[in-house]
Amino acid sequence: MERLPKIGIPVIIGIIILIVIIAKSAVTIDSGEAGVLYKPFDGGVVTDEPPLGEGFHIVAPWNKVFIYEVRKQELKEIMNVLSSNGLDIKLEASVWYKPQALNLGKLHQEIGEDYLNRILLPTIRSAARSVVGRYTPEQLYSSKRDAIQAEIFDETRKIIKDQYIELDEVLVRDVTLPATIKEAIERKLKQEQESLEYEFRLISAQKEAERQVIEAQGKSDANRILSQSLNDQILKDKGIEATLKLSESPNSKVIVIGSGDGGLPIILGNN
Repeated sequence: MERLPKIGIPVIIGIIILIVIIAKSAVTIDSGEAGVLYKPFDGGVVTDEPPLGEGFHIVAPWNKVFIYEVRKQELKEIMNVLSSNGLDIKLEASVWYKPQALNLGKLHQEIGEDYLNRILLPTIRSAARSVVGRYTPEQLYSSKRDAIQAEIFDETRKIIKDQYIELDEVLVRDVTLPATIKEAIERKLKQEQESLEYEFRLISAQKEAERQVIEAQGKSDANRILSQSLNDQILKDKGIEATLKLSESPNSKVIVIGSGDGGLPIILGNN
């Protein structure tokens, strides 16, 4: 009985040590995350193996796991950039990105956990300034937003292609010009629209006039051809045809042969 406390103390100490080791060795990786294993006594960051996936993992207590989110993430950025003529423009953009899961070890070793501020953010700012600097305020305000968006995406992706970061999309959410410039552009666009409408009305009126001339010319030509084609014999034939049709009518009438103008029959009375 006296030996039990002496034996129990080491056992309790051993259990405590075991619990500490397990606690230090157990790593839980949540959904949408992956872990980079660091072995201080065996080459440092593990880059030649896939990262640790979701779930519960046991690692040596002297090793360390750096956890990264590998889901698609959004970076929102508001930047002040210059147009081609040196005008200050405020550009609001969203960037969809994620680290390359299979290269997490290399990302951690060469860039680190703060890769967003070290690589992606400066690259986006540089690409936005470079692209916007090619366009005038009028182009930025009206028709070139999609082009700007695509060019920023292409330039950013080109720069970070070897940085173990995957770029999904760049969205230009808003382009803000100084109020005076915006008002001037809107006035100019309104004047251009009114000019286009006036031009359209002129073209429509001209086409309508041409149509009427063509229609009148066609009627004139038809009447001329008809008048040239008519002669006494044709008129007599037409009169005879009309007389024959009338004679077939059930109504009673009197037909005087050869008493009309040009020798055409005269039809008298009908009941």
